[in-house]
Amino acid sequence: MKNTVVIVVVFTALLANANAPLNDLKDAKRTTLTLNDVKKGDELLIKNTHGIILYNESIQNSGDYTKGFDLTELPNGDYFFELNKAIKIVIIPFHVTNNIVAFKKEKGTTIFKPYVRNKNNKVYISKLSLGQKPLDIKVYYEGTEGNNFHLIYTETINNDAKNIGRVLSLDEKREGRYKIVTETEGRTFVNFIHI
Repeated sequence: MKNTVVIVVVFTALLANANAPLNDLKDAKRTTLTLNDVKKGDELLIKNTHGIILYNESIQNSGDYTKGFDLTELPNGDYFFELNKAIKIVIIPFHVTNNIVAFKKEKGTTIFKPYVRNKNNKVYISKLSLGQKPLDIKVYYEGTEGNNFHLIYTETINNDAKNIGRVLSLDEKREGRYKIVTETEGRTFVNFIHI
């Protein structure tokens, strides 16, 4: 008798829920991305392995960011989310195979951007390099006339430490605009200074 009552209750529950609306199947495909501690102005990109930008968004609010993406329609292949912040780039790779999305969290990386500042005709360049990657530095001078930039200094720092630092002295008699180009880990960063 008890078993019969339990079966009747189970079937009643199933029948009651059978008329409930199903979730939109399109929403079932959505992948939810949650990022902590974003800042207004950070940039979120989706790129393929060739560097082609498939999605670009400027973050509008500081704090936590959550958004759903339908990534299942992407062709088979490797892709990545890239969060471009003020001092670093966070890369989150994922793979699409036959409309199935698989994140590769263990292959996620962070690239710290070089920090460039000018004080008293000295250019301070520093970079955190956890992977101990080399840093290429090129300094260009434009002058006060606004002509083209001319290369005046170049250096590659092959560092075995995790912190890279360099101080460059600029000639105070050469007033004008300078362009500092740094390259590391397949990325190029450009800063402009005036003296």
